[in-house]
Amino acid sequence: MKQNEMPKGKKGAISALRAATIVIAGASTLLSSGTAYAAGSYFVPNKGQVSAPPGARALCKTYQWACSSSRKQAAIPGEMQLVSKINSYVNRTTKPIEDSRQYGVKERWAMPTRRGGDCEDYVLAKKHALIGRGISPQRLLIATVLDRKRNSHAVLVYRSAQGDLILDNVTNRIKTWKDTRYLFLRMQDPNNPAHWVNVFSGG
Repeated sequence: MKQNEMPKGKKGAISALRAATIVIAGASTLLSSGTAYAAGSYFVPNKGQVSAPPGARALCKTYQWACSSSRKQAAIPGEMQLVSKINSYVNRTTKPIEDSRQYGVKERWAMPTRRGGDCEDYVLAKKHALIGRGISPQRLLIATVLDRKRNSHAVLVYRSAQGDLILDNVTNRIKTWKDTRYLFLRMQDPNNPAHWVNVFSGG
């Protein structure tokens, strides 16, 4: 063996070590980019705890499932298609009617009746249907917003792996939360939907 020649076994060990280093470095890069992605503008920001909207303060007592938590967070097969189908179905089968006409009060969050419902009622119907199909309630979050005309409105935030998507009763098209151009005010806490978080972002 020549003086500067390395034994074959040692060469193989060093090659394997270099390969492992490359893999580890690549994994670190992916993890770093994933963390930045999850914390970026793809998701509705969480600016800390806030009180529930007036209409939602009795929500957890009336509909326990609307405020429930689940350990299961993974997506189910065909989830996006299911979300789109439920969004369109509820929009198509629920007639719009104001709470003042249906209940004689300014604000009441409830499931739609045969007469229909307002924006919060659409949201509850969609959330209930999607939870029943196996989607984690912590990935289906009610949010209050101001629409493009700065009217009070409510939507359902579907937390996908790619970011927060919005189910809205005014359209069957599912958009990213920023593409709605709504001003998001409050949202159910993803860690505990019985609580609410301040958002005040978008628009």
